[in-house]
Amino acid sequence: MDARRELVIERVLRCVELVPAGRVAAYGAIAAICGIGPRQVGSILRHYGDGVPWWRITNHSGDYPADVLERALPHWRVERIALKPNGRGCRYDDHAVDVDELALRWRAAVAELPDPDAMAPDASD
Repeated sequence: MDARRELVIERVLRCVELVPAGRVAAYGAIAAICGIGPRQVGSILRHYGDGVPWWRITNHSGDYPADVLERALPHWRVERIALKPNGRGCRYDDHAVDVDELALRWRAAVAELPDPDAMAPDASD
């Protein structure tokens, strides 16, 4: 994996770590903060997210596929993240993180990291 890709992964994981317990953020919100696409955020969490609170990142409606929802539910119970009446996800509007505050905290958390846009992809990857 090239250094640029590793840096993007690190920046996304740091953002996810900053979402407070009991709050959720949409893939798109994390993506906007980190300067990538929402599907990239999902892919990074799928492959590298075991060590961060991945259950706090949902789609914009608070929903997950059934298998992911099953894994998220125990975490949501502990953090008191309420389910929607249909049971398919969380009550996003009730638990949404303040995106502006998250972005501010994220900028401070990644301040010492290089800008991945200033790096060229490694030709060997």
